[in-house]
Amino acid sequence: MENQYFTSDGLNVKNRAFLLGDAVKVSFFVRNGELIMDEECYFFLMASMRKMRLNIPLTYTLEFFQTLFHKDVIDGKGIKNGIINFQVFRNDDAVTVSKSSVSYFYEVTESEDVLAVHHRPLEMDLIKEINVNNNLLSNIRVHCPENIYGSIYAEENDLDDVILLNPNKRIARTTSGNLLFLEGNVIKVPKQSEGAYISPLMENFVTFLHKNNLADIQEHEIIAFESQKAEEILMISDEKGIFSVGKIRNKTFESSRFKEMVESWKNSF
Repeated sequence: MENQYFTSDGLNVKNRAFLLGDAVKVSFFVRNGELIMDEECYFFLMASMRKMRLNIPLTYTLEFFQTLFHKDVIDGKGIKNGIINFQVFRNDDAVTVSKSSVSYFYEVTESEDVLAVHHRPLEMDLIKEINVNNNLLSNIRVHCPENIYGSIYAEENDLDDVILLNPNKRIARTTSGNLLFLEGNVIKVPKQSEGAYISPLMENFVTFLHKNNLADIQEHEIIAFESQKAEEILMISDEKGIFSVGKIRNKTFESSRFKEMVESWKNSF
């Protein structure tokens, strides 16, 4: 089924999202006909807009988005499970850019269950020609040419995704999400200061594991070689979902323990 698209206004090519990438994107999640984690996703959207100096309309309340998505997506299109990738962009309608209003565009990708691990494990490799920054804007989903370059590199090399490093040659994230490395009872996650994305989906997952003593969650500075030491690797993407990593270079990884943890997490909703 084709993805569904929704906009606040008629789109034209003369907008700053198209011309300059002047936009932020945040995902919302629909599961069994209901929004889940909507409060966390809403506050992340507000924080992302503030970081990009976007003017936040007074109408952008949590209730506004709950009503919008129920009306257009859940009730309007009958979508029971899926990811809403919501993008806010700056208009060019004021004397100064700082005074400009905003508009939105969002796309809905249906899935069987947004909290399920996708069936096919991913094959990845590290990419060293480019790196991603680790500044204030690196943690939010804004225009990032490194993601585009990395995704094309992955396609050309028969990979599903690539691992991006920061300027210090440590692991930041993939082109679409964050990595979690399982060793024994410890799950290592790259720090946000390393260039990892802020992810409401991942934060909800690791908080559940911590509260239920299912794993020891540790934020780390992770060198590239440590990806080969992990027993299992999980990739969580707010944009695409949850994936196990099956292979990096010549090293293959199991996935059973992470799948058990995700299953327990799913059952908590």
